[in-house]
Amino acid sequence: MSLDTVPFDAVVHHLEQELVGIRTGRANPGLVENVIVSAYGSPMPIVQLASITTPDPRTIVIQPWDKNVLKDIERGLQQTELGLTPMNDGTVIRLTIPALTEERRKEYLKLLNTKLEQSRVSVRKIREDLVRTMRDAKQEGTISENDLFSQQKELQKVVDSYVEKIESHGKKKEEEIMTV
Repeated sequence: MSLDTVPFDAVVHHLEQELVGIRTGRANPGLVENVIVSAYGSPMPIVQLASITTPDPRTIVIQPWDKNVLKDIERGLQQTELGLTPMNDGTVIRLTIPALTEERRKEYLKLLNTKLEQSRVSVRKIREDLVRTMRDAKQEGTISENDLFSQQKELQKVVDSYVEKIESHGKKKEEEIMTV
């Protein structure tokens, strides 16, 4: 039985996407590119409606390809929990990223730790499902006791490596959050 790491990869990929949305005091297009906006009668992420740039470390500029959706994008940004006020000059929307206060940094660290724990729990659930499958295979007689033991040992190595990846992403994001 070969070990399929795709579910573990999916957990890490999801975590990476979640971490992009956590503010760090620096402008990052990832903060807004997946914000859903009601445009052309249907919900769409901003990244499908406009180009998003960061001309300096504190500013995000959103330039829609169609000026008719400028108000829709502005409205969508105001409805998010980012706490940023969009400034619409008629052609682009500018978002100024304020420096994070110490209190806000601590809130983001709590959010980061919650997301990291959710990822660790997901990895453990996948491990438990795989162990259950291995035990079922042993019950059916398709693998031996020794094969079960060696597969569980190999699985634990894989789980440990993915938990390390999760921790690595967490440390990197924590540094970004705490950098003044």
